[in-house]
Amino acid sequence: MATVTLAESAKLTQNMLVAGVIENIIVVDRFYEILPFTEIEGNAIAYNRENALGDVQSAGVGDTITAKNPATFTQVTSSLTTLIGDAEVNGLIQATRSNITDQKATQVASKAKNIGLNYRSQLITGDGTANTIEGLLSLAVAGQSIVQDTSGVETNGGPLSFEKMDELIDLVTDKNGIVDYIMLNSRTLRSYFSLLRALGGAGIGEVVTLPSGIQVPGYRGVPMFRNDNLPTDQTTGTLITGTSMVAGTLDDGSQTVGISGLTAMSEAGIRIKEIGESESKDETITRIKFYNGLANFSEKGLAIMTGISN
Repeated sequence: MATVTLAESAKLTQNMLVAGVIENIIVVDRFYEILPFTEIEGNAIAYNRENALGDVQSAGVGDTITAKNPATFTQVTSSLTTLIGDAEVNGLIQATRSNITDQKATQVASKAKNIGLNYRSQLITGDGTANTIEGLLSLAVAGQSIVQDTSGVETNGGPLSFEKMDELIDLVTDKNGIVDYIMLNSRTLRSYFSLLRALGGAGIGEVVTLPSGIQVPGYRGVPMFRNDNLPTDQTTGTLITGTSMVAGTLDDGSQTVGISGLTAMSEAGIRIKEIGESESKDETITRIKFYNGLANFSEKGLAIMTGISN
């Protein structure tokens, strides 16, 4: 199944207003520029995660082949949910006060931007309840999580260190060591810059250029994306103001590695629908909606570091 970005999915089927809305969402968070979206039929996608490889053996001439065990898999299902809102604009206001700023377009763009911000938040902290998606903090498994602690005890967290960032990157193995992104709170990004300055003579010059030409900070060639929805009140031992750093991969279209956003095949991306005139008021109603989800195709493509104290 083809994999497209949120911006790409909107190009062929939406008008100029919606195209402008999509551009606005990408400005809110550069991660949208690289996050793939998979268009699915139905309201969920089922996929198989590799559980154990089929066994092999070293054999000599005439040896009996005993490596008979097959590969095993775990089936996982990720569902779609809906982000939606109506923009209602009074007819008189639209007719008389849109000479400079189109009132309707402004309200539609605002709702769409909020959908983008809401999805950005759920991408991190969604827990699958109350019609939310399961976000990255929920999708990471125990074996893919480490605690930042320079003492090596990993009990109460500690200040950010290059050593632990390297360890976090090493946990992401589903693309044979290729890591597509690091996501962190702005507080942690400032701590990272402080580490660079403390090296003596080192500049904050390592950047990664995105497909649009925009540059973002990088570490070991991995782009770093700020997302302030990563909480700064996580508890690790005695630490109650900890935060996390996320590293991972993106789906390459094979649906076997990394993460991918999900959207409905027949109505991909953020959609704008004209409902029409209100029955009881002089108002036009425009509905903005996004059928969305998130899939983590490989557990080895997502890793979390918790307990970052500074």
